[in-house]
Amino acid sequence: MTRVLLYTGKGGVGKTTSAAGTATLAALRGLRTLVLSTDAAHSLSDAFDSEVGGEPTEIDDLLFVQQIDAQRRFERSWGDIQAYLRSVLSMVGVDPIEAEELTVLPGAEEVLALLEVRDHVRSGRWDVIVVDCAPTAETLRLLALPEALNWYMDRIFNAERKVMRTFRPFLSRGSGIPMPDDTVFDALRRLQSDLSDIRTLLAGPDASVRLVLTPEAVVVAEARRSLTRLSLYGYRVDGVVANRVFPAAGADTWRRQWVAAQRGILEEVADSFRPLPIWESPYRVCEPVGVEELAAFAVEMYGGDDPFARATDETSLWVDRHIDTDGRTYTLTMPLPLASASELELARHGDELIITVGSYRRVLPLPAALARGVVAGARLDDGRLQVRFAPRESARPLTADLPSGAGPLEAAQELAQGLTAEYHAQRLEREPAIGERR
Repeated sequence: MTRVLLYTGKGGVGKTTSAAGTATLAALRGLRTLVLSTDAAHSLSDAFDSEVGGEPTEIDDLLFVQQIDAQRRFERSWGDIQAYLRSVLSMVGVDPIEAEELTVLPGAEEVLALLEVRDHVRSGRWDVIVVDCAPTAETLRLLALPEALNWYMDRIFNAERKVMRTFRPFLSRGSGIPMPDDTVFDALRRLQSDLSDIRTLLAGPDASVRLVLTPEAVVVAEARRSLTRLSLYGYRVDGVVANRVFPAAGADTWRRQWVAAQRGILEEVADSFRPLPIWESPYRVCEPVGVEELAAFAVEMYGGDDPFARATDETSLWVDRHIDTDGRTYTLTMPLPLASASELELARHGDELIITVGSYRRVLPLPAALARGVVAGARLDDGRLQVRFAPRESARPLTADLPSGAGPLEAAQELAQGLTAEYHAQRLEREPAIGERR
């Protein structure tokens, strides 16, 4: 399978250089390599000092570069849906230019750019694909959208199609508003399938994310948050690049102060991201440009490590969830490294658990065994979120058996009681309807 590596970090820390250098090193080691950019501000052509287009461009032996045309991908995948939405807005008098703006799905261009990655993986042409992602905040939104949009279409558009099939003859008579035909729903189904493919690929065992940072307190703080949020969405992080590190050798008085300050921050980085490897790259007089300089950059950064080896549970921060049972209750465990209780919220809606970390939210479908129960407790302990589920008949208010401090979620007792009450209310609403159908 093709190895997929995604590089992201705060703007200006050198993620494009790190991605380009890694790709160059892969080609030098005999691997068929493609490096591409999903960042709207394409910089790969500058890094390689070559013209790069919307198709893979050969830069060196076994090394190809591509800057994705996100607009073209957007039109290909969203075009039929957008055309229908524009026709509806036109019928109600919306200006065509405004209709064009209103029918652009925010963030969709960047997400659909990842379809290029999927297609390249499926082609079997490449051993390694390196993705130069947008700065951290945009990347997090990018990686969250496939699952979120898939959830939305699964519930909204599938239900809408059933309604339209039933009521289309009545709605279309005299209303003047065009009803969506099968072409629109087929396009939605293809888009839903595409989003599922992206999610499966990027959360799979052959893909991993690498965080690029510089030894600065603000940059490291953002990288820590990024690790937590990437884990929230189920993506594997297998390394950290510390760029622009001042060398200690030959330092004068002024530079020794910088070396000491950076060393303190790098020790914090090692503690925060353990057991991940921290690849350091020294500060250079000028930025590496071109194949030769990028190759030298990567060789020095990785040393004797193999940056293309598949990440394992021992060499990465694995982010999959698992369920334990003692025969009666179930505990859902989900790694959330570096998360704090103060920024973490839980809620339940039907058969879904809604996990919010700061401003980022994930809707997690519950397996049947958990969906039948009620939440009996929740805690955050040593970077792991643990949610305990009990059978409905044994549900009771929580006792004060949760440890104190930063481990448990704040207000865990009120949370569990509220979720239990919600579950009972939903059951009472459904049971009469079930009886009537019988």
